[in-house]
Amino acid sequence: MRIQLFVIALTLSLPACAQHGKYRILPPASADRVSPGPRFPDATILAQVEGGDDVEVRPAQPPAKAPEKTPRYPNNVLTRDLLYKFLLAEIAGQRGNVRLAARAYLELAQTTKDPRVAKRATEIAMFGRHSDIAAESASVWLDIEPDSQPAKQTLIATLLGNNKIADAKPLLQRLLAADPARTGSLFLQLPPLLSRYPDRPAAFKLVQELAKPYPQLPESHFAVAQAAFGIEDFAVSETETAEALRLKPDFEQAALLQAQLLQRGSVARATEYLKGYVTRNPSARDARLYYARLLAAGRQTVEARKEFQSLEKEIPNNPEVAVMIGLLSLQMQDYEAAESKLKRAIDLNYREPDTLRFYLGQIAEERKRDDEALAYYGQVNAGDQVVPAAVRYAMIQSRNRKFDEARAHLRKTNSQNDQQRTLLIQAEAQILREAKQYREAFEVIEAGLSEQPDNPDLMYDSAMAAEKVDKIDVLETRLKRLIELKPDNAQAYNALGYTLADRNLRLAEARQYIEKALTLAPEDGFILDSMGWVLYRQGNLDQGLDFLRRAFASRPDPEIAAHLGEVLWAKGQRKEAEDLWRQSLKDHPDNDDLKAVIRKFLK
Repeated sequence: MRIQLFVIALTLSLPACAQHGKYRILPPASADRVSPGPRFPDATILAQVEGGDDVEVRPAQPPAKAPEKTPRYPNNVLTRDLLYKFLLAEIAGQRGNVRLAARAYLELAQTTKDPRVAKRATEIAMFGRHSDIAAESASVWLDIEPDSQPAKQTLIATLLGNNKIADAKPLLQRLLAADPARTGSLFLQLPPLLSRYPDRPAAFKLVQELAKPYPQLPESHFAVAQAAFGIEDFAVSETETAEALRLKPDFEQAALLQAQLLQRGSVARATEYLKGYVTRNPSARDARLYYARLLAAGRQTVEARKEFQSLEKEIPNNPEVAVMIGLLSLQMQDYEAAESKLKRAIDLNYREPDTLRFYLGQIAEERKRDDEALAYYGQVNAGDQVVPAAVRYAMIQSRNRKFDEARAHLRKTNSQNDQQRTLLIQAEAQILREAKQYREAFEVIEAGLSEQPDNPDLMYDSAMAAEKVDKIDVLETRLKRLIELKPDNAQAYNALGYTLADRNLRLAEARQYIEKALTLAPEDGFILDSMGWVLYRQGNLDQGLDFLRRAFASRPDPEIAAHLGEVLWAKGQRKEAEDLWRQSLKDHPDNDDLKAVIRKFLK
C-alpha cells in the first residue's frame, strides 16, 4: 500500500511534540521571516544616542505574492526502514537528542525526496544549533525544490553560519535576480543576514559584488553603505548613503544611517539633518524617534520632550516613548509628569520595570515622600539598579536614624561584581560615620580593601576613615599607594597635603602636595581651601585669605566657611568672621566643624 509519509508524520509527531515539549520546531527561515537588523537606539536615557548605537534598519515588506499552486509531493511506500527512521527521529527529539533527530530526518529526506521532510530536518538542526546538519539538510531541501525561496534563504543562512561565504554567493545572486519586484527588499535583508559572519571585510566585498548589477536600485547602495559602516569604512558608507538618498530622497533607513554618520562628528549636525528630513517626511516615525533622541543627547531637553509628546499622540501605547518623556521630565524637575509617565510605562510592560521603579523612588525622595521611596526601592529586584536602589534605601533609613536597619538591608543585598560590592561597602561606612561610629566604619572599609587591595575608591575611603581614628600612618600609606596607582588623582594629593597642614605637620611637604593637586584641578573649591589653609598655617595670612575667599565663592561649604572665618578672625576682621559663621551655621545646623570653630572663638 502506498501512502504519503507526511500523513503519518502529522498523525504521530505533532501530538508527541505537544505532549513532551522537549524541543519546538522553529518557523521556516523564509525571506519573509529573516531576523531584523540592529535595534533602534535604546529608549533608556540619552547615553545610547551619545554612544552611537546602530540605527534600526527594518526590511521593507515584500509585495504580496500571487497564490501558489498546490504543490505535488512524492508518494512513498511505507517500508519498515522508513517507519523505523521516522519513529527514531521522533523519539530522539522527545528525549532531547536533537542531533540524532535531525540526522534521522535528513536520512529520511534523502530517501523520500519529500521537501517537507527536508525542511523539518533543517529546522530541527537549526534549533539544536547543529550547523553542519542544517547546511546539509538545507542543501537537500533545495535539491528537491530548486525554485523554493525559503529553501534558498535557509541554505544561505546555514552556509554563512558555517563561514562558507563563497558557496553562498551564487545562491544570493540567483535569489536577487529571481524576482525583480523583490530585489530591493532582499538587499535590505542582506546586512542582518551577514551581521554574524565573522569576516566583515569579506562580507563587505560580497555585498559590493552583489550590488554591482543594480546601480539604479537605492537599496543596493544602502546595503553597501551598511556593510561599509560595519568595517568602519565611513568614506564609502557616506558615498553610498548619499547615492541611495539621491535615487530615493524619502528613503528612511538611508536617512537614519546618514544621521548616524553625521553623529560621529557632531550630534548637532546629525540633529539638524534629521530636523530637515522629518519636516519633509512627517510620517517617517523611526526618523522622528531618532531625531527626538538626538535632541535629548544634545541637552535640548524641552524640545526633545515636545517631540516625544507629539509621537505619543500617534503611538500612545509605546512604553519606550513614555519612558523618554518621563526621564526628560525628571531632568526638568517636572516630578508630577515624570511620575505619571514612568508609571504608565510600567503599565505598558516596559522591558525593564525595575529601572523605572528606581527612578520613581528618586522622584519620591525629591518630593520628601520617604515611605513611598522606600517602597519603590524595595521592589527593585533585578537589573543594574538593584545595588543603587539598596544604597538609596539604606540612606533613607540612615537619615531617619535607623542605622541598624540600614546596615542590615545593605548586607542582605547581593552584588554581582567588584564595583557593586564597593558601592555597598562605601554605603555601610557612610552610615557608620553618620552614626559617629568611626572605628567601625574604618574596619568595614579595611575588610573590603583586604578583598580588593588595589581598589582606588576603597583606598581613598580607607585613608579618610583612618584620619577619623587618628591613624595618620595608615592614611599616608594608603594615599601614597593611591598616587602610585593613579598619579593624576588630584584628590589624593589634596587629602594628603590637607591632613598634614591641618595637624601642623611637615608644612612645606604638605604645601607641595596641595600645589600638585592645584595643577591637576585648579578650580576645585576644596583644593583652593587646602591651599589657603596651608598658607595660613605657614603664617601667610593675606595670600591664604585670597585662596579661601576664592574657595568659598566657588563652593560655599561649611568647612570652608570655618577656615575662612578663622583667617578673618586672625586678621582682626572679627565681625565679618562672626557673621560668616552664624549664617553658615544657619544653613548647616549640624556641621561639627562650624560648631567647633564657634566654640573656640565665640565661647
